[in-house]
Amino acid sequence: MKYIYLGDRLTDPDLKGKKCDPVLRFNGKCITGRSKMMVVFENGIKHVVLRYRLRKIKEQTNDSKG
Repeated sequence: MKYIYLGDRLTDPDLKGKKCDPVLRFNGKCITGRSKMMVVFENGIKHVVLRYRLRKIKEQTNDSKG
């Protein structure tokens, strides 16, 4: 999963803080509008959400320097 959806006061509580992936077009680009993006949540349900309420999950690296 690439994003966490923060939601807002009108969002279904079951979706707040959940991980999601963008839905991709045939050419590999995300389906987006001006301020919206189509995402698929962990349970497989697709929703159109506001892009500014999505946060990218940072990759964790296990570099051990010593």
